[in-house]
Amino acid sequence: MRITISHTKTKEHVIKTVDRTFDDFFKGVPGLPLQIVNQERNWTGSTLSFSFSAKMGVLSTPVRGSVLVGDRDVTIDADFGILEKLLGSRAGKAALEGKVRGLLT
Repeated sequence: MRITISHTKTKEHVIKTVDRTFDDFFKGVPGLPLQIVNQERNWTGSTLSFSFSAKMGVLSTPVRGSVLVGDRDVTIDADFGILEKLLGSRAGKAALEGKVRGLLT
């Protein structure tokens, strides 16, 4: 799944926002029985590479991707594994896009 969203913030501000959001996300998602394990993330310049396993009950799927922070936009490339199929790619994409837009405004 690829999402590109425009922003009007400084690149540094967006990088800090993305990093803080991953900190919060890795602590868990309130209200969802979703456990995040085997988390990894690495910044190389303005690109964040990430991976983790999402566990829900007996179901577990790897999630990996990258976030590229540009001067005027953010591009997220992510493979949500089986979660993408369960949530539906359109619904999942719309939810992620809405969340990211909310963080950047």
